Amino acid sequence: MKQTFEDFKLIRNPAGQLQLTTRSNEVHNGVYPVRAFPISATDEGLSLMSREGHELAWINQLSELPEEIRALVAEELTQREFMPEIHRIIHVSSFATPSTWQLMTNRGEATLTLKSEDHIRRLTHTSLLISDSHGIDFLIPEIDKLDKPSRKLLDRFL
Repeated sequence: MKQTFEDFKLIRNPAGQLQLTTRSNEVHNGVYPVRAFPISATDEGLSLMSREGHELAWINQLSELPEEIRALVAEELTQREFMPEIHRIIHVSSFATPSTWQLMTNRGEATLTLKSEDHIRRLTHTSLLISDSHGIDFLIPEIDKLDKPSRKLLDRFL
C-alpha cells in the first residue's frame, strides 16, 4: 500500500541521503523523489522511490507537504534534475548532423552536440526537448520567444 506524507517521516541521514521512516518504523535510506510530469506539472504527482526503484510514497501536490519535508524534496529534486533552458542559439557548426551548437541558456553559455534530428522532440505545440550526445536534455519552453536568428537556425532542424 502506498504511503502518504501523513504516514512517513523524511529526514536527511548523516550520509546526506534522504531517509524515509514509515509509521511501522521501517527505514529506507537513499530515497529519491521522481516527478510524474517533470515538464508540464512540476509540482503535481511525485513519488518517493526506494534505492531499488520501488515506490514508497505518493505526493499529490508538493505544496501539501509540511515545510521541512517540502524543502528536503525540493533540494533533492534540484540536485537530481539538470535541464538548462535555451534562451538563444548563437551558432550551429553545420546543418547536417552531427552538429555542434553554441547556446545561451538560463545557466550561462553552453555547447551541445546534436547527433541526429531525432534528438529534437516536440513536447507541446510550443516547446521542444533537445538531447545532446552526453545525455543532457535542453529545454526550449516557448519556441516563439526565441529571437529571430535563433528561430531561423532551429527551423533548419525541424
